[in-house]
Amino acid sequence: MALTYVASSCRSQAAILVALMSLHFQPLKRPLPFDDPEWIFELKYDGFRALAVIEHGRAQLLSRNGHPFASFSALAESISDSLPNVRAVIDGEICSLDRGGRPQFKNLLFRRGNPPCFFAFDLLTYGKDLRTERLLDRKQELRRLLARSPAISPLKYTEYIDGSGTALFQRICELDLKGIFAKQKFSPYVTEREHIVRNRCRRKNSGKTSTF
Repeated sequence: MALTYVASSCRSQAAILVALMSLHFQPLKRPLPFDDPEWIFELKYDGFRALAVIEHGRAQLLSRNGHPFASFSALAESISDSLPNVRAVIDGEICSLDRGGRPQFKNLLFRRGNPPCFFAFDLLTYGKDLRTERLLDRKQELRRLLARSPAISPLKYTEYIDGSGTALFQRICELDLKGIFAKQKFSPYVTEREHIVRNRCRRKNSGKTSTF
């Protein structure tokens, strides 16, 4: 695994390496969504999973293999401009949204349509190593961090539904979106499968079940 961006902090390096490992693991699959007060539920965005590594006035977006997304250098620059004087590692998804706010993977792939944005859903480091903190605590800290960015920033906070995955999944499928993730709300940032579950919709446009 090549890691081309080396943070000055040993803790940041460790967080990046663990996060890169997590980008490869596959969540548990369930054929049906579920409701559970111990879980939160998020939209599965149709894009490129990435880490935003922000330090010393610059940012890089790292792929699953630890390589920078060179084609998204402008997005990385916008992220660093949005959060100056910040040192953080953010887990998220690079997406391209159409005029209706729907993720369009082909637009992202062929670099067309609206400029890409970064949907942030977890915070690994920010002043300290947060990987052992509870998911809800990390997301709260992430929300506070992103509140510092301007309204036109490409950084977007990933909202979630608490405890009710069934209704969310039904609505997501009605909108012909990709699916949802279920995450244990009190879990640390880990690579084990039991903390994250995915449910996928049968896409209307393709006639096939989506994979992610």
